[in-house]
Amino acid sequence: MIVNEERKTTGKQRLIILAIAAFMLFSTFALYVSIVLNYQNSETQSQLTQEKENRLNQLYSEYSSKLNDQANELSGKYFETFKPYLANVKAFNGADVTEVKTKDLVKGSGRKIEYQYDENGNATNYDVDYAAYYIGWLKDEKIFDSSFNSTENPVSLKSPLKGTTQMIQGWIEGIKGMHIGGVREITIPAALGYGDQAQGDTIPAGSPLKFIVMLIEKPASPEVPDELENLYQELYGGSFREQYAN
Repeated sequence: MIVNEERKTTGKQRLIILAIAAFMLFSTFALYVSIVLNYQNSETQSQLTQEKENRLNQLYSEYSSKLNDQANELSGKYFETFKPYLANVKAFNGADVTEVKTKDLVKGSGRKIEYQYDENGNATNYDVDYAAYYIGWLKDEKIFDSSFNSTENPVSLKSPLKGTTQMIQGWIEGIKGMHIGGVREITIPAALGYGDQAQGDTIPAGSPLKFIVMLIEKPASPEVPDELENLYQELYGGSFREQYAN
């Protein structure tokens, strides 16, 4: 007959068990502390980020207010001059538009828009040192965009469009040779506009375009505060000045 004998732990075994228990308790506590600290750090970082974003929004609002003041000042100067050109918006035969055509309505007396070319006749540098007020319309007389606050009952002009190499090719070709202060009607075939790519519900694919463009001196952008520039770089990367203030 086999008799079960009660097994007793030795003192050494009890010490090991206590040590393991103490280690597990300490590990659990350390994990808890780590989770709490990480949560608190995350909450602190989130709060700091939110504070920076709030400050950035405040600075941006102040900068936008300066832009609006500038736009209103320019509108007061040019609105009455540009408004009558809305009467030039008329339907046209899109099938006849096969190349860029221009018609100077006002010659202008300022600097001439000129491009640089290589020996093969390819443009190497576009002149973008200008700003423009414009009206753009389709062959059915529909205005798809303009510098007016409203084409139905305009009372002011929005900020002028600043020159950029990102304009459609027909625009770039159309303003070549214009003078600052000049007004020109530009007719653009679809291939040098947006081609077969529709622009939302505004410009159907394959649309020839017409513009009335008035060039003015490019206004200097309001100064961007260093704090705004630094916060923008920290939060979003890149440069606010390069993206918005050129």
